[in-house]
Amino acid sequence: MEMPIPDADVLARKARVVARLQSVLPPDAVIHEERETKAYECDALTAYKCPPMVAVLPSSTREVSDVLRICHQEGVPVVPRGSGTSLAGGALPTADCVILGVARMNDVIETDYDNRLIRVQTGRTNLSVTGAVETDGFFYAPDPSSQLACAIAGNIAMNSGGAHCLKYGVTTNNLMGVTMVMMDGEVVEIGGGHMDAGGLDLLGLICGSEGQLGVVTEATLRILPKPEGARPVLMGFDDNEVAGACVSDIIKAGVLPVAIEFMDRPCIEATEAFAKAGYPMCEALLIVEVEGSDAEIDHQLSLIMEIARRHNPVELRESTSAEESAAIWLGRKSAFGAMGQINDYMCLDGTIPVSSLPHVLRRIGEMSEEYGLKVGNVFHAGDGNMHPLILFDANKPGDLELCEAFGAEILKLCVEVGGCLTGEHGVGIEKRDLMHVQYAAADLEAQMAVKDVFDPAWLLNPAKVFPLDASSPRRSEALAAA
Repeated sequence: MEMPIPDADVLARKARVVARLQSVLPPDAVIHEERETKAYECDALTAYKCPPMVAVLPSSTREVSDVLRICHQEGVPVVPRGSGTSLAGGALPTADCVILGVARMNDVIETDYDNRLIRVQTGRTNLSVTGAVETDGFFYAPDPSSQLACAIAGNIAMNSGGAHCLKYGVTTNNLMGVTMVMMDGEVVEIGGGHMDAGGLDLLGLICGSEGQLGVVTEATLRILPKPEGARPVLMGFDDNEVAGACVSDIIKAGVLPVAIEFMDRPCIEATEAFAKAGYPMCEALLIVEVEGSDAEIDHQLSLIMEIARRHNPVELRESTSAEESAAIWLGRKSAFGAMGQINDYMCLDGTIPVSSLPHVLRRIGEMSEEYGLKVGNVFHAGDGNMHPLILFDANKPGDLELCEAFGAEILKLCVEVGGCLTGEHGVGIEKRDLMHVQYAAADLEAQMAVKDVFDPAWLLNPAKVFPLDASSPRRSEALAAA
């Protein structure tokens, strides 16, 4: 089969852009050969792929500024990329764009233990932030399941959380300041070396903005002293709804665990075959972890286990060693990879009130029967951040579309019960056209007006977040006026 020959004007434009980028970056930092750009054709939402025109890998804020200035002058869209672990298509390229990857920007710039902060380049992986300070008795709290690979840049873009966000909050609660490059190349500093900087809360606006407003190159993060100790307890139940009710009762009791994680039978079976963590074969599993001194841990766990017993658990196992604790968490951290071994799946990210867990879990089960697709549930139950994994066959015609329709119904359900479309994965392209479900036209207009201020030409991360019927006319007008 012959490949289509690109239009001469397109080729000329690409050649000009590549030459200008090569004038400000090292030779190996500009990737433009078709066979090489395919490595950037998608992120972790692999159902959609599109190679970019060019990919660049700058190493400093100055180089990012130079790249953005050139792209702004040329009218070339830019898609920021951290580690490419986005599950919502947040880093999906367009054919005419420049992918701006920050993977080479991974230095620690400053550590300040007196003020409990660390300043890093945003290509640094989440787990390696803790790695930089743990020998001195500190840690960085947000811990997404992909923390071994995901970059701080993406964590900021999607306001990522993780298992321990119930107690410590998500990225926005641990982000103190950023260095951000605007689309025209201007470098701005927002926030700084302390929480809640004066003036407008622009930091709160940037965190979770999904690369729509600027490219964050450096971040000042809050670090915390390690707790004296931590201990999880494993709870097994014969029913998903009962497990959900147990979570709700723990929260109602005013106990604040550091984490409450939920897994159902499909996830338990897959995880046990993959990680062999010693999980009981039951319908639903909770991992509840508390931390503090031995006395604090004993007191909190006694209250939690008393609540659990009221729900007749089939297994109630308190960790008795560091090895057992590690095994309990190994299973949970392996869940997504384990499910990927048995089927293609789509991972959702709706958030609901904790009190609605029993109802939502029951409805997901009913919808699973209606759509004829199995679902594995694994999520941060303590704050209601759900991650249903819908299993499908990517090689079966129509299965992907059926999976997407099922996923849309789950996310609509989340909104109906008072929750929202996303907790930490972001909107990207996955939930873009569901934004109408949660927001009225006036709400979307207000959000797009903010983008107008930061990115008047609408060149940053195109075709993401905002429904196309609302954003496409606006983007066309902006490009025409640029």
